[in-house]
This record gives sequence, C-alpha cells and structure tokens, in this order.
Amino acid sequence: MADKFQSIKGFYDILPGQTALWRHLEDVASEVLAQYGYRYIHLPIVEPTALYVRGVGEHTDIVEKEMYSWTDALNGDKLTLRPEGTAGCVRAVVEHSLTYNGPQRLWYMGPMFRHENVQKGRQRQFHQIGAEAFGYDGPDVDAELMIMLARLWKALGITDVELQINTIGDASERAAYRQTLIAYFEQHAELLDEDAKRRLHANPLRILDSKNPRMQAMIEAAPKLFDVLGAESRAHYDGLCALLDAAGVPYTLNTRLVRGLDYYNRSVFEWVTTKLGAQGTIAAGGRYDSLVETLGGKPTTACGFGMGMERVFLLMQEYGVQASDAPDVYLVNAGEQAQAQAPILAERLRDAGMAVAVHAGGGSFKSQMKKADGSGARFAVILGEDEVRAGTAVIKPLRDGGEQRSVAQAELAAALMD
Repeated sequence: MADKFQSIKGFYDILPGQTALWRHLEDVASEVLAQYGYRYIHLPIVEPTALYVRGVGEHTDIVEKEMYSWTDALNGDKLTLRPEGTAGCVRAVVEHSLTYNGPQRLWYMGPMFRHENVQKGRQRQFHQIGAEAFGYDGPDVDAELMIMLARLWKALGITDVELQINTIGDASERAAYRQTLIAYFEQHAELLDEDAKRRLHANPLRILDSKNPRMQAMIEAAPKLFDVLGAESRAHYDGLCALLDAAGVPYTLNTRLVRGLDYYNRSVFEWVTTKLGAQGTIAAGGRYDSLVETLGGKPTTACGFGMGMERVFLLMQEYGVQASDAPDVYLVNAGEQAQAQAPILAERLRDAGMAVAVHAGGGSFKSQMKKADGSGARFAVILGEDEVRAGTAVIKPLRDGGEQRSVAQAELAAALMD
C-alpha cells in the first residue's frame, strides 16, 4: 500500500464544511470594500526578494527570519513567496503607473507565507484581505480605512473588538526619538532580553512591542514619541481623532503601538480582540508615505491595512455566525425514465436561478430521501415513472414544514419560488 501524503505543517485545507462561512467572509468583505470605492487588484504570490528587503525593511522579523526565499535554478533570480501584500501592491502601482491619472483605492485578497511557529490563528500559509489608498494626503483616508473595518465587523456579526491607534510621526521625528530610545534602553541594559539586545541598534522601536513580563515596567516608563511630535504630525493625528469621533467609532490611544514594518509613518492602528488568545490582532495598518518612492515611484502618499482572514474566521465561529452552501433543491429520481428526465428538469430549474443537486448512483426511494435531507436542501423534488408520464413532479419541503404537493413540470420553478 502506497504511503499517504499529509499537508505540510502550517499549510492546511479548508474543507467543504467550512468553505461556506469562508466564502461568506470573502463576499461580505468585497461588498463593503466596493461600498467605499475600492477596486480589486489581483497580485502574484511570488515577487523579487529585494522588494521585501527594501520595502518591508532589512531588520524586520519578516525579512530576517520568516520569508520563504530561494534562488531560481533556471535563471538565478532571487525570489520570495509574498509574506505580506503592501509591497507587492506598491510594486504594481509603480510598474503600471496606476496613479498617473489620479489617486487610487485598491484591494486584494489571497494567501501569504511566513515561516512562523504554528498556533491557533497563526499559520505558515495564511490569507489576508488588504486595502491600499494612494495619493491621499490628509487623515481622512486614514479614518476611512478604520471606519470601513468597523462597518465590516458589523456586517460580519462581530462585536467586542477594539480599535487602537497611535502616531509614529515622520522620519525626522523618529530618527531623533530613536536616539533617545537607544540611550534610555542602554541605561537599562540589564533588563533587556536577547531579542531586545539584538534590536537595540537596528530597530529599537520594536522593543516597545515586547511581551516579556520582566521588561514591561521599564518599557512603560520609556520616553514617548507621542510627546515629541512636530506640529504637522500632531495636526494629522488630531484630524484623525476628530474624524473618528464624528463617525462614532470608539478608539484607544496606544503609545506602544509601532507596527512591525519599517515603512510606516504617522498613523498606525490595530483592531484587536480578547477572544483569540495571543493572536488578538485581526486587522492592522497605517500610513506609509515614503514607500512608493522607496520602491522606484514618484513621491506618493499612501495608507492601507491587512486583515487576517483566519483570525476573523475564528472570530466569526466564536460568535456563532453561520453560512450555508446547501442547494435549493435535491432532485430524487426513481426508474429509468425518471433518471433520464431528471438532468433535463434540473437544467430548467438552474435556468431559473436555483441551485440543484441531482441524485446520482441509484438507490431506493428511502435512501434517496435520506440523502436529500442530509444535503441541507430546502426542498426535495421527486420524479418517478408516474410523474414522467404525467409531466409532473412532487415538491416536498424539507426545512420549513408544509404539505407535499404535485405540480406540472412547466410550473415547477414558479412553485418552488412561491
């Protein structure tokens, strides 16, 4: 007997019992994004490795230890499975001059890949929905992205999620703050863990994100970037808060929120939940006004977010959100003539817009009815030899009660939709 194959650790199947809810998430998200004028862009899952080194940041966790990268044996190109969506979207905007005729609102959806420790809500192949807005200067588009996600949670039936925001200023403000932060952490070097020591001179802001209990009091007492913002950055932040207040979207200022990618400036945000344990961030993003230029384009302001679909999916299950991919009709057929007629009748019902599963493989009437009920269909349509001769079919409601009745085949579609 041949060995059975299993999926790779961190790569998984989404099975038919789950896909209806997964598709519901995709459909609702696409509807909400369309309501705000965001247009879909389909991006490749493989990009040049240098795109992420330059765009995401050489000293980020993603680039240092999480990317699936290799050298193409055919031509020597250095390639990477995309670990996030923003850099690839910016590459497409620059390559195809998408902002030539003005600002763009774009969104994408699909798998991302990171070599991480696998746990609930964290896989090595995971899926994101991302939205990116290019060419908008003010805080209005920052607020729009956060408000759009608030609408999405409501549409998905998700509650008890919190919006946390912060501002990390502009590059010059961060550069000055960076030196202040390094000096502060050096004064408390005995409290730094190995990860913090590694980041101290390469990316000290990430130390603020540490969850090490031994470091929390020291981090909490660290100087705050928020306190040394320039007038423009502070005005941008104040404008964002005013827009969120006007929209009735609650938020919390989290001065330790810095995000893990180098390209952010000014607004950063996370939507978080307490219902998923350590993986509590379900969507996050911010402003990245220098990234388009960094990746070869003309200076273009930008802002966006990424939403973890697996985590939102888990949260939907937590709240009991349900979706069904059951057919409208299960067509039971008994006898040679009925078996021949059933596919023809099913096509007529499909022409009328219904989803129809036709029983196949024979079997007794009783066994077919059992399968009809197990299919989740609202109705069984029964076609036997008598019905074929009479040009009729029997409708049996399977979910909502009601009487079984015989109707002419020509009137079947209308009767089922009545």
